Amino acid sequence: MKQFADEAVIEVSSGKGGNGCISFRREKYIPNGGPNGGDGGRGGDVVFCVRRNLRTLADLRYRHFFKAKNGGDGMGWNRYGADGEDIVIMVPPGTAIRDGETNELIKEFTTESEDERFVFLKGGNGGWGNVHFKSSTNQAPRKANPGQPGETRKLLLELSIMADIGLVGFPNAGKSTLLDAFTAARPKIAPYPFTTKIPNLGVLRASDERDVIIADIPGIIEGASEGRGLGIRFLKHISRTAGLLFMIDASDPDCRTAYKTLCAELGGYSQELLSKPRIVLCNKIDIEGAEGNARLIGEDIRASEPNTVVLPVSVAAHRGMNEIRLAILDLINALDERERTGANGEKISSGSFLTGKKKASSLNPSFLSSRSVNEYDEREIQFPGSEQ
Repeated sequence: MKQFADEAVIEVSSGKGGNGCISFRREKYIPNGGPNGGDGGRGGDVVFCVRRNLRTLADLRYRHFFKAKNGGDGMGWNRYGADGEDIVIMVPPGTAIRDGETNELIKEFTTESEDERFVFLKGGNGGWGNVHFKSSTNQAPRKANPGQPGETRKLLLELSIMADIGLVGFPNAGKSTLLDAFTAARPKIAPYPFTTKIPNLGVLRASDERDVIIADIPGIIEGASEGRGLGIRFLKHISRTAGLLFMIDASDPDCRTAYKTLCAELGGYSQELLSKPRIVLCNKIDIEGAEGNARLIGEDIRASEPNTVVLPVSVAAHRGMNEIRLAILDLINALDERERTGANGEKISSGSFLTGKKKASSLNPSFLSSRSVNEYDEREIQFPGSEQ
């Protein structure tokens, strides 16, 4: 069964420390050998790591409990117990770890670096063996410390897809068609609403030094912020984008109110989304009467937002495609410039994770088009950008 998982509830436990050992030296011709009990080993830690080729949390839905190994007990002849093996949990970029009871944010993985390791729970320390308790007045101590217990926590993992541009629009507005035309992603396209049921990712190759990640989420309808349609479940996937690209069906009778409705739904979910720079595409101008509607929509938007770019296009007929590409690049370049010139040298939080360097190979078009099914898993997990 194909599925896209963006939430998972798990329980994690660090390992218990090993017990200290009570032991005495027993050797021929050496009477009254002293204590030689070794210390217990340290329990394993709970560690989170980013894996770039993961795109969902589906694997964590099938395994709810993660426990590190306990430390080994100490032994005679001052031998220490073995340290417990860490449990390493792999998560995709964009994962947020929250406390399962208080919903407090613990950690966000906002980069794609696989070198980043987050030690969440430390294993318990091993107990001391009786060799630590010897003294001039207690030459044969019969005391050793037990290992310290590990910790157990319940966690909520939430995935927000990391992208540069988020596509926003009503169902059947042409978002998936645009993703299909610009990138190697092959989302399902059909002439009926809610064809897209999971977020899809695509890579727009801007130049030899720049890739732009585009995220397409299921269509928004009026009342989505209150739970209608697919509701607000997927709106979080555009919360980390650098900018938004609105798709409006200019052939729809209510197209002139579509932009305000979409903005109202985004504002109902988060006011931060409304502060993101945006581009508005008036799509389907190849249909009779739509081009005139697109002109009126542009006038309405520019009256209140003079800096917003409004483009009349027809994605299906490949009209205005180059203008869309240039507008996206201008938006990304402007955001990069803002980040470089931020006040006090601090990076402005725009949601973008682009750098001046070429993107990692795990997010190139060939990767997204070929990794539709996890070849190591018989459950056929659906990956964004490859909906069939």
